Amino acid sequence: MEIAKAAARLFVKHGLKATRAEDIAQAAGIAPRTFYRYFATKEEAVAPLYAAGAQRWAEAVRAAPAELPLPEALEHAVRHTLTPGAGVSAASWEWARTLIRLATASPALGKVWAEVCHASEGALAEVLKGRTFGADNVAEAVPANGAGSVPANGAEPASANGAEPASANGAGSASASRAGSASANRAEPASASSPTPRQRFTAAVASAAVRVAVESWAMTDSPPSGAGGPAELALRNLEALRGFGWVEGRGEAQG
Repeated sequence: MEIAKAAARLFVKHGLKATRAEDIAQAAGIAPRTFYRYFATKEEAVAPLYAAGAQRWAEAVRAAPAELPLPEALEHAVRHTLTPGAGVSAASWEWARTLIRLATASPALGKVWAEVCHASEGALAEVLKGRTFGADNVAEAVPANGAGSVPANGAEPASANGAEPASANGAGSASASRAGSASANRAEPASASSPTPRQRFTAAVASAAVRVAVESWAMTDSPPSGAGGPAELALRNLEALRGFGWVEGRGEAQG
């Protein structure tokens, strides 16, 4: 993370083109060959910072009160990750603005941003797999052996530091289930199976609502708080999706 912070400082201060990988290594107090042991290009050096924000978002969804339906859990996570002071200072948001702007201007850095965003969708899909959402807080999941549906257990929230990325934890395990027949079948743990296509799609929709809000804010000079800030823009995007069928197997959004 120290290398990523050093790269971000240089990118913000001198610009992307004027910064060399050797400059980043020197600022981080490491040898250039050590830098290349971790990163293939100078642009990749800031990937951990991009990923830290994405990880905070996914963990905030995981840690949302278990009784909240999914739309409200997403809104809860937005308020706890995109509001200045909630883990990230206003000054850090200004850094984020510059780094996102650089990503739109540089294909190489834009590729890094896109890869992190794609990975964050996968992380959120794992969170959705490990939680239950809905009006009655019950979501159905089909076990790998096709025995029937099982109630998924809520995962314990992983700890997240202010600007440091939290380590990604697997989603919570599913409990055993019974088939429609009299015989009982043991379901595999949820962590052993992949998110369903619906969970992946839902994660992509939710992630896009937040990503577009952050990118849209970064293109303006609006402060990170208030009506034009990333949190308010993301909440508006989520409100526009109120008709989306968030819960798998149900026709309309709950909550």
